[in-house]
Amino acid sequence: MTEALDKTQELGLKYIEIYPGHKLGGKWGDKVFDFNLDAQTQKEIKELAASKGIKIVGTGVYVAEKSSDWEKMFKFAKAMDLEFITCEPALSDWDLVEKLSKQYNIKISVHNHPQPSDYWKPENLLKAISGRSQSLGSCSDVGHWRREGLNQIDCLKQLKGRIISLHFKDIAPKKAGENEQYDVIWGTGILDVKGMLKELKSQNFKGVFSIEYEYNWENSVPDIKECIQYFNKTANEIL
Repeated sequence: MTEALDKTQELGLKYIEIYPGHKLGGKWGDKVFDFNLDAQTQKEIKELAASKGIKIVGTGVYVAEKSSDWEKMFKFAKAMDLEFITCEPALSDWDLVEKLSKQYNIKISVHNHPQPSDYWKPENLLKAISGRSQSLGSCSDVGHWRREGLNQIDCLKQLKGRIISLHFKDIAPKKAGENEQYDVIWGTGILDVKGMLKELKSQNFKGVFSIEYEYNWENSVPDIKECIQYFNKTANEIL
């Protein structure tokens, strides 16, 4: 996590989403970012991020091992001043999750892992949260939709008014014999990044874009810089 904060600062970004179980590194070594962290470590992590001009806005993707863990997760999110928890709640936990979301004033951003995830397509999420609080919505992973054969722009349209955050990316075309459509620099893949941004602009989206770039791990900063440049250029054109 300390390395991720350094890279975020190097990229000139001000916000980060940290995944549960992320090793803290630095003086904390193999300690991980989760609801078991003591209050002192929580405080020190917030201070470290702030010293780099960064705010931790969310954590995910969280999957509760048991229903009783949800309260611990919300307490942790509140203590860390998070805006949202990215997660995939059990369908039977929605009453509890909605209650805690209101109680702690923390949004729930539901991620769409591929099948057999309950939330792999927008209809499933909308069915689960229909009639529930507006603080419950989508963490739209645009790459996973496309990998599941869905059109990512149509999915964004379906979720209008319910998108809280995005795991935003561009992906390579599917090649014969390859299972994984890996992440590529924005604007060079098949996801029509400009089209997605136009759709989000039309929705007046004001949430968080998490840059998800799970490729070229050892030297990803230059690639991510290019993604940011493409985003800024394209956003300026649209605006």
